[in-house]
Amino acid sequence: MSTPARPVRWLIPVVLLIAWLGIGGGLGPYAGKLGEVATNDQAAFLPRNAESTQVIDAQKAFRQEETLPAIVVWTSADGDTPIRAEQREAATGALASLTGADGVVGRASPALLSEDGLALEGVVQLRPDLGDELPTVLGEIRKAGASVPGTAARLAGPAASQADLSDAFAGIDGLLLGVALAAVLLILLLVYRSVLLPFVIILGAVFALGLACAIVYALADHGVVRVDGQVQGILSILVIGAATDYALLLTARFREELAARGDRTAAMRAALRESSGPITASAATVALGLLALLLSDLTNNRALGPVGAIGIVCAVLSALTFLPAVLVLLGRTAYWPARPRAAGDASGGHGVWPRIAALVDRAPRKVWAITLAGLIACAAFAPTLTSKGVPLDEIFVDDAPSVAAQATLSRHFPGGSGNPVVIVTAADRADAVTAAAERTDGVASAAAVTGSGRPGGGEPLVVDGRVRIDATLTDAADSDAAKRTVAALRDAVHAVPDSEALVGGYTAQQYDTQRTAEADRTLIVPVVLAVILVILVLLLRSLLTPVLLVATVALNFLATLGISSLVFTHVFGFSGTDSSVPLYGFVFLVALGVDYNIFLMSRVREESLRHGAREGVLRGLTATGGVITSAGVVLAATFAALGVIPLAFLLQIAFIVAFGVLLDTLVVRSLLVPALVRDIGPTAWWPGVLSRGNAGWGTGAGGEAGAAASGR
Repeated sequence: MSTPARPVRWLIPVVLLIAWLGIGGGLGPYAGKLGEVATNDQAAFLPRNAESTQVIDAQKAFRQEETLPAIVVWTSADGDTPIRAEQREAATGALASLTGADGVVGRASPALLSEDGLALEGVVQLRPDLGDELPTVLGEIRKAGASVPGTAARLAGPAASQADLSDAFAGIDGLLLGVALAAVLLILLLVYRSVLLPFVIILGAVFALGLACAIVYALADHGVVRVDGQVQGILSILVIGAATDYALLLTARFREELAARGDRTAAMRAALRESSGPITASAATVALGLLALLLSDLTNNRALGPVGAIGIVCAVLSALTFLPAVLVLLGRTAYWPARPRAAGDASGGHGVWPRIAALVDRAPRKVWAITLAGLIACAAFAPTLTSKGVPLDEIFVDDAPSVAAQATLSRHFPGGSGNPVVIVTAADRADAVTAAAERTDGVASAAAVTGSGRPGGGEPLVVDGRVRIDATLTDAADSDAAKRTVAALRDAVHAVPDSEALVGGYTAQQYDTQRTAEADRTLIVPVVLAVILVILVLLLRSLLTPVLLVATVALNFLATLGISSLVFTHVFGFSGTDSSVPLYGFVFLVALGVDYNIFLMSRVREESLRHGAREGVLRGLTATGGVITSAGVVLAATFAALGVIPLAFLLQIAFIVAFGVLLDTLVVRSLLVPALVRDIGPTAWWPGVLSRGNAGWGTGAGGEAGAAASGR
């Protein structure tokens, strides 16, 4: 009687497959085009309400647009010979020749001689929106600098740093995606020992990424979201990793059902029925966790929120539509040359997961006590991780030209030279504010900007009753000492009566970003934990187990930060992390880490309803152990691929997420959570139905009675 319906049941998979092939063919190229709408102008990602951001708006009245300084520093060819007068004149002429050039704003400064007489410095103000034109403009500046005989010219300052940053992201689409997909493919081939299935999973992930990139491209092109190189790279990794994880869970369940039922359509219906809930809940935790970043006052955090959430939605859509369609059409062929088999159970077998389940069943309290003590010991080092931002010489993993130039500049001039702190104040209080600034420890000099656009040497330029004062710091503009000076400088100028002074500039922007990131963590961390807790309560129909799971993933995060602090300091040589790293690490690691507990505990609940609470823990751990471990390894490998981009920020994120996911997969989900649930017993499911009585709890250690009753 099923024969007439047979053509109909193939229709939906075929239609879905054709639709996704159309999406892949039509939208796939957008995975390589996202860079066209990305910006690496860090000025666009400042805190919305910070004082330094207000200064940027106020500066527009003095200079029709904000500028991006490029600092040219000359030394003699051997580095030790004093600069001659004719060389200084030639350098000033070279800078003057740039006036009116494309991208140059106003006149360049004259070449200034350092106190030691060994170096020259000149500042060229550029438009901040040059984008892809910036390397060309800097090339012209280098060419002009190289015209000074007997000297070596280098470019430092924000413009040079931004150019090096763009170089670091050059080719991100192809390189990052290629490394990530190669790692995933290799792992899948080793895990499944199948020819077709790994390529099917990879294809689904690529289709999801193409769809996500197309949506983000359209939104970014219309100014709805902002994308920079970091967001672009994280999106690629997030979609590939999440899509693969969801695919692994579904394919493992389909293989299990196919072995038990034989019919591929019935097997897929059963697999979707049992897997769609955990997969959707998992995706919801990550997507909502990312959307919590919209609460941030940092624009780049708010940009990552919706972009990442779009990626997760596309990943789960691919896993629940494209993948089922292909698996139904391929059937057992998808697993060739391996044969689908039912999942192992805790009643026997010699595999690693039955042995781990037996260990958890035999000594649960000892297992959770040892693992808990180990995690707490690692977490004890978490407070040693400093997140005050990183100095310029640590932003890039490899040596960058701007870093070397900045080091040369700092050896011969005040650390903040060419990158002043900007003070905007009432004109009638300018002298008092200037005096207050000069008295502040860490300030080398301060002077009001004149009509020529340069500080000192004339009457201050007054616009709308306000003047601009530039203060040069004695310490490097990106140093902790400079940030402390900015805080002290603000206190000093704010104390001048009726000054209405605002303090901004590069160092102030870094300081405000750091403080805003700290405030964001205080706000967003509890919101993400609350969101995850609600989702777990709805999925598991329990209160105690969700609280337990949230607590364990939070502890896993702290333990990861502790290990990361040791590795960053003693292996990579970092003095700290970018101020956003802990928040990004938290959102990714906690939201993604809870995924594996969702996969485990949803299966444990399913098995417990059939066989009792004790047997449910053993069967759930045995059935999901292999696939969840594979998913964790895949996700760790994809995030580790971020390390190919030579930026400390992404390397730090890559290590935190990769290490944390492995720690969660191999320790928290495999040992700590099952042992706690096994030791607590049915009460762990309070107040759900499983907590009532001791359903199935009185069976033997191997759960023989429950297994026999189930017929499995």
